[in-house]
Amino acid sequence: MPDAAEQPAESELPELPAWLEPVRSSARVVRGEELSRFLPPEDGTPREGAVLVLFGEGPAGPDLLLTERAHHLRAQPAQVSFPGGSLDPGETAVEAALRETFEETGIEPEGVDVFAVLPRLYLPPRNFAVAPVLGYWHDDNHVEVVNRGEVHAVFRVPVAELLEPANRFTVEHPLGWRGPGWMIGPDRDVLLWGFTAGIIDALFTHAGWTRDWDRTVVRRLPDRLIDWDRRNPPAHRARDHGPAR
Repeated sequence: MPDAAEQPAESELPELPAWLEPVRSSARVVRGEELSRFLPPEDGTPREGAVLVLFGEGPAGPDLLLTERAHHLRAQPAQVSFPGGSLDPGETAVEAALRETFEETGIEPEGVDVFAVLPRLYLPPRNFAVAPVLGYWHDDNHVEVVNRGEVHAVFRVPVAELLEPANRFTVEHPLGWRGPGWMIGPDRDVLLWGFTAGIIDALFTHAGWTRDWDRTVVRRLPDRLIDWDRRNPPAHRARDHGPAR
């Protein structure tokens, strides 16, 4: 279950558009194991982080904010992710997610209504425990890359495109890992996969949004997106549906 200490109080719950209510209802009851097969170890001390799963209403209707990491980065270059990062000392997951989003995209924290915090999930390759913070962006101002040292592009991806079965496929890592994938961006040339795609897929499915799609359509993960420094992970990290980032 989500950490009750992080959840907005009942009296502080924001008003959301009707289309987003299934996600809020789902977030109140979803368990970590329903979102990922990797949860933070009870006997470990992972680094703590948070990401902002930010919904909005753009020109094409309901959408989701995603970023593409800078291509020159040594770790995870050109990977699509939610805005976010490590918690600073004394920060909550909500504070960190809002701060990182502002630093990456310029979206003011005051313009975001946080309506849920999901259970912490685990990225084994980096010993990172990540809390997904769910928010609704009601300000709907222009969004852009603020920190080009970390972010290459910012996308507002229509939810309808993510739910369209024809847009979906399975990504296969050379080590055998498989998970959901999409092509996003104006030219549909940016691959969304791994940890971020897994959260979207699980969240949408738990909310009852997902439509049947052909999981036998498989695309190999491009070599340029493979972290070759971590190409020999333990066997449990190469199983289907685990986070690949």
